[in-house]
Amino acid sequence: MPKIKTNRSAAKRFKKTGTGKIVYHKAFGSHILSTKSRKRKRSLRKSPIVHLSNMRTLKLLLPNG
Repeated sequence: MPKIKTNRSAAKRFKKTGTGKIVYHKAFGSHILSTKSRKRKRSLRKSPIVHLSNMRTLKLLLPNG
């Protein structure tokens, strides 16, 4: 049997936590920050957990962690 390949584009965007959940970084937090509110910039710093509806797809893309 051939080895299962990891999707490299997904591997660069998502990380698995110790408990098996998948986290990612939010977009729009790198430039033109003067027009964004303080509250919006603060929420962009957080790394949210992927929703359950997308979890199955990502587990197929990231089989080896």
